Amino acid sequence: MEYRNAVFVVTEEHACPIYNVGDDFIVHDSTLTIERNKEVCLMLVQEMLKALSGKRPLHPRFTQKGMLRSKFECGGCTGLLRFEHKKDKAYSTLQMNLLETAKKRARKQLIEEFFDLLREMDLFEPLDDFDLQDLALLMKLQKFSANKVIIEAGEIGTHFYVVLAGTVAVVREDNEVIAEIGPGDIFGEMSLLSGELTYPSVCSRTTVQLAALKAKDFKHVLSRYPILQIFFYRVLVNRAQENTMRAGNITSGMSGELTDINSVELFQLINSGGKTGKVQFTFDTCQALTFFNEGEIVHCQYGELQGKEAIFSLLAKQKGSFVYTKGLSAKEKELPVLGGFMGLIMEGLRRIDEEQEREG
Repeated sequence: MEYRNAVFVVTEEHACPIYNVGDDFIVHDSTLTIERNKEVCLMLVQEMLKALSGKRPLHPRFTQKGMLRSKFECGGCTGLLRFEHKKDKAYSTLQMNLLETAKKRARKQLIEEFFDLLREMDLFEPLDDFDLQDLALLMKLQKFSANKVIIEAGEIGTHFYVVLAGTVAVVREDNEVIAEIGPGDIFGEMSLLSGELTYPSVCSRTTVQLAALKAKDFKHVLSRYPILQIFFYRVLVNRAQENTMRAGNITSGMSGELTDINSVELFQLINSGGKTGKVQFTFDTCQALTFFNEGEIVHCQYGELQGKEAIFSLLAKQKGSFVYTKGLSAKEKELPVLGGFMGLIMEGLRRIDEEQEREG
């Protein structure tokens, strides 16, 4: 059997690092064409050439419609791929062109549905429109009604998601909602980057529409566009730091934003852990520095303010960045405690409440 003009389609896939079920390969005048947004597997090409030359043993079978189809395998690496001859050998150039036209039309419609949103995302800013279109072609649209589990905690991550419409909730085991994310936000990348099981769960808050990228395609994208690796691994580090801080395990060099964890929570983490070290804050107009000795505040300077007044002002700040550094000098450890920790926190919160009341 000879296939000078043909289409092969992937029907089964087991741990193939590149291709998915449904991917097809067009042969025209004995030339094999593979989608530009896919890597070329030389092992698969070799199997295709064997099939085309008749050197590959065929596995003929009849479909439910009575059509004779031939089945081939590619298992030269860690995965296994089965593909079938989709069209007969009389597959004409006209039919080939019609198929290509239909596929291009479908792709164009798919891209237009969410390309503009992807274009606006900081994540994809380094990619030009041509590369971003290739990436969009790898994504599949998924829709979930409200209150559906999208990612179950404790499972192997399978997809990277971009929220196109609606809202999803990040939920812990105790059903506490950690965060809500909407259009333009991403999730699912943590497990794919770290190789660990998914945590926490992610559920649809409203009806949501997502652009989903399979794990193997996600790895392919990172390999093809190394600039994206920097962004994703920065996200991985930042989220790991945030989770560590929220678990009370703050370590030297930890940094973050007050929009992610406010100063009250940060101080409580340091106090409950009995930490000794410094927290340096950076704001738009000035900086602040706070010393902790075994969890107790022994020094605080915020602009021209010092001591308790500096602490109270710090507790009211909602925007800014911080860095925690472990350890104090012997002289700094001799500084007296500014006051009972909980008393300082409660006084600071009381002043914040009074200020908010005065502002109406």
